[in-house]
Amino acid sequence: MNGLVWIVLKCITLILPLVLAVAYLTYAERKIIGYIQIRVGPNRVGPWGLLQPIADVFKLLLKEIIMPTRANRYLYILAPILTIVPAFTAWAVIPFGNWVLADINAGLLFLLAMTSLGVYGIIIAGWGSGSQYAFLGALRCAAQVVSYEIAMGFALVGVVMAAGSLNIGEIVSAQQGGISHWYALPLLPLWVIYWLSAVAETNRSPFDVAEGESEIVAGFHVEYAGATFALFFLAEYANMILLSTLSALLFLGGWLSPFEGWPLLQSKLNWIPGLFWLWLKVGLFLFLYLWFRATFPRYRYDQIMRLGWKVFIPITLFWLLIEIVAIRLHWGPLGC
Repeated sequence: MNGLVWIVLKCITLILPLVLAVAYLTYAERKIIGYIQIRVGPNRVGPWGLLQPIADVFKLLLKEIIMPTRANRYLYILAPILTIVPAFTAWAVIPFGNWVLADINAGLLFLLAMTSLGVYGIIIAGWGSGSQYAFLGALRCAAQVVSYEIAMGFALVGVVMAAGSLNIGEIVSAQQGGISHWYALPLLPLWVIYWLSAVAETNRSPFDVAEGESEIVAGFHVEYAGATFALFFLAEYANMILLSTLSALLFLGGWLSPFEGWPLLQSKLNWIPGLFWLWLKVGLFLFLYLWFRATFPRYRYDQIMRLGWKVFIPITLFWLLIEIVAIRLHWGPLGC
């Protein structure tokens, strides 16, 4: 019984900060994009607009849920649940230094499985809504996610080959020694492809054709409102934070200091906790998400599919072959 209570407490300790981070990521997005476009952003609710996410939560929760007449009642309700549950379950294997909810040897494989399940909720939402616009958005989203999951999987295979483990904590430990030992340098093409695939996986600009408002009226969740829409919204931003965290862990040394190999700086910065370095790296990737949205125009759908199948997958396969040769011949950092 005590073990079950401890697990529940650990889950609450993980989920509550994540929900808070999602809420204030929306605030940061509106403020940062506002400043990029020479606007102010939210500044009315609370000091500097800091209570705006709380007001948005109450607005969504109190709004009436209207179910379309042609919708399948059970699938309509099931879809947002199938989207949000994998998005939160995947965090179980993410380590934060010495703290992790489930330290399993195949953690990376479990994480890929969980992130892949979210697309079923999107497909069911499009089908169960009884709307042609929602169904079209769901099909486009499913095709896009499947396409970029292949390139992302190949990019992560390169990390697994370099570290010799599927355990995320062990992958981070294999990058000890400072910035020169991080996998971002020897696996640079795989890192870039992984990150762009992550942007496409979360349907963020410039890959947001599943929610192209000018084309298909908000995509697969066009018939959702209130709390059900909030679940899709929450899952999208939770996945953004998840993939940013995963990128920091697998390619940028996670919670490890970039100055480990520099004795003078390491002695002066030894007081900084590892979580600070981790969240600093995660914040960098989240800023890139927002920067992309404010900067780049949306790709055409055929351009997105061509990029995934004809550019990313061949590059990842070619670089994996180079890595295999380097490991066999013990060449430099690729032969780790």
